[in-house]
Amino acid sequence: MDGQEREGIDVVAAAVIDKGRLLVVSKKSAPDLFYLPGGKPEPGESEEQTLARELKEELGAAPTGVSLLARFEGLAALEGVPMRLAVFNAALDQAPLAAAELARLGWTDGTDEYVPRLASAIRDQVVPLLMETGALTGSRP
Repeated sequence: MDGQEREGIDVVAAAVIDKGRLLVVSKKSAPDLFYLPGGKPEPGESEEQTLARELKEELGAAPTGVSLLARFEGLAALEGVPMRLAVFNAALDQAPLAAAELARLGWTDGTDEYVPRLASAIRDQVVPLLMETGALTGSRP
């Protein structure tokens, strides 16, 4: 890469699944758009460190049982720039609470009222993969 930074942003997120439902969160700046909890790495931070920091800030919980689910590319919903998204399967060490910049959290089975409000990368890439693997309880028509 001839010294130039890659265009776009890197994002690390958690796919937290409980009873066949995926944890989704919305930010105060866009309360009707839902994402996976997570965020952008700070300089020198590993993806796992980013995940731990962001989940502590946003949910007041620490991730456990972390493993890479998949990497996706898409358009960042708020920033409108290319995004590289690393999604990790994770559990939480305690019940999540919306904190920091989060407006609220919810749980989706992949077919409910949250789907139209999911950020496109989550709706079009992450949820279908989780449904294909049987992690989510919803069913596509």
